[in-house]
Amino acid sequence: MGALLPLSRESVSRTTLPGSVRAPGAARTFVRTTLTGADTTETLGLATLGVRLVDDAVLLVSELVTNAVLHAGTRVEIVCRLQAGHGPAEPARPPAPEEPAAPEDEPRHPGIVVEVTDLHPASAVYGGPEAQRRGRGRGLQLIGALAESWGVTYHRTRKTVWFRLDAEEEEPELHAVPTSALGRELRFAETLAPSPLRGRRDSTAEWVDRGGPSFLAEASELLTGQLDENMVAALAGQLLVPRLADWCAVWLTTESGGLELARVWHTDERRIDALRVVLEGHPPPSGLGTAGTPWPWPQIADTHGTGGSALAFPLIAHGRSHGVLLLGRAGVAQMTEGVVRLSEDVSRRVAQAVATARQYTRQATISRALQRRQLPTSLAHIPGIDTAIVYEPHGEGQTVGGDFYDLFPMGDRCWCFLLGDVQGSDPEAMSVTGLARHLVRLLAREGHGVESVLGRLNQALLEEAAEAVAIGGEHARPRFLSLLYGELEPDADGGGIARCTLASAGHPLPLRLTADGAVSPAATPQMLLGIDENPGFHADTLDLAPGETLLCVTDGVTERRNGNRQLDDDDGLADILRGCVGLGAKAVAERVRRATHEFSAEPIDDDLAVLVLEAVPPVTVNLLREP
Repeated sequence: MGALLPLSRESVSRTTLPGSVRAPGAARTFVRTTLTGADTTETLGLATLGVRLVDDAVLLVSELVTNAVLHAGTRVEIVCRLQAGHGPAEPARPPAPEEPAAPEDEPRHPGIVVEVTDLHPASAVYGGPEAQRRGRGRGLQLIGALAESWGVTYHRTRKTVWFRLDAEEEEPELHAVPTSALGRELRFAETLAPSPLRGRRDSTAEWVDRGGPSFLAEASELLTGQLDENMVAALAGQLLVPRLADWCAVWLTTESGGLELARVWHTDERRIDALRVVLEGHPPPSGLGTAGTPWPWPQIADTHGTGGSALAFPLIAHGRSHGVLLLGRAGVAQMTEGVVRLSEDVSRRVAQAVATARQYTRQATISRALQRRQLPTSLAHIPGIDTAIVYEPHGEGQTVGGDFYDLFPMGDRCWCFLLGDVQGSDPEAMSVTGLARHLVRLLAREGHGVESVLGRLNQALLEEAAEAVAIGGEHARPRFLSLLYGELEPDADGGGIARCTLASAGHPLPLRLTADGAVSPAATPQMLLGIDENPGFHADTLDLAPGETLLCVTDGVTERRNGNRQLDDDDGLADILRGCVGLGAKAVAERVRRATHEFSAEPIDDDLAVLVLEAVPPVTVNLLREP
């Protein structure tokens, strides 16, 4: 009877990880879990995976995944194979005629094979001195020192780096002879320390060789997306201390071209203030251009009195200097090449992050300055009229959207009000907003009535659209505008009645709330502005008695959706206003705003504007005027 073969010659586990800084940690967990699971004993039989071999496998897969994430940038697939092998190391007896020979590609010894695959076949894999010269770390040198065999397989759409570690057979006794594990350990130590260390053991230099790529990927992710230069400087200090340096300082350039000390960090926080004072008195030159420039060692930074090494790195991005990064390491006469190289890589990323943050700040400042000109800085006070405004632009980070409003005096006894909505909420819409608001003010103060103001604004929008088509072709979109515009003349005799003349050009109709709770439209619908050359606008007139309220809103209120239903379906807005009897203008505006938000659980997807005008009884006016 022939020998029984194992039921399973190989056990395979695989996983796919995203190309992020968390991939190396997830890969280490996956390999360790696979190699210490129940399938290991079942597959390998008498062979054993010792703690040393598992640690070696975890170390090597961490290096390979880190390199894949850093240099390929794609998702990574990891395959871990437990291989039982087919015979001992000694020469086996020749197989019997009826026994099949073991396949040549099946390993003789039990062991493990780990494969790391990325989707960037064009990225070459370097080993030995070439890897160091290119800043690729010592990942493949470690594999060459620890693995029984390894290699790289290139496919059309992917690249695989693999290594094999042999399992150890269980021995009944201990032998006082060098083992293969000891040989691996010696080769491992030789790889990490190619030359004898002088003086104290430089643990940072060793960490840079092993963990530098992971650290650089982590630093890039943390710095990317920071939109405040002072936050970038703070993050740089926390990243570098104590990993690469015992202390660091970041200077940022000012608008005048000088340098300002933005951040100082030290492993001993008690020394930060004193170190800042010393560094502020001796800033680096603003024209520093060489990375790794030696810097005089400040004695206040030395915790143990052993001196140290300090280097300055200019923060240069896009050909411009944005500051200087200064690093100091105590207890070493000179920083190693690996530490200097990694520090230079970090300084480039800090410089890019500062440049990005400054560009965002400049654009945000310009945007805020332009947006401030689109809306009035304050609302005019109208005698006998209580006013309130609610304005919420939809665009994130914007103070102005496509909706706009204004309330301004025209002479001594007349005030003008408007509420408008430009199609869209992009910067082009905001430009039309500014044009419309300022043009209405100009026309009103030149004596044009309601109908004339709307007619001339309509003509200006048509001319603007024609110019846009002439410049941008047929793809240029015309900008339509809805506008509610009116004039308000309080009673000169103090009776509390205000004469209101208004027109609604394609805008949601204003609603009038009387003292007894009746709600009715205060104007008739008319055509949008910017569509027809001869729309023929007309004005409506009403008297706003004391206690009566005029509610004006944009379509961000009336067209607020909840499923297929809109807020103003079945006179929904009128029902809300009907419940505001007895409330002041500000309370009415707030109730309408709250009802709009609460109409649906979904966030509002449009600009929202509410203007409330309430005629105040004479007694209330006198009370408001008393000190």
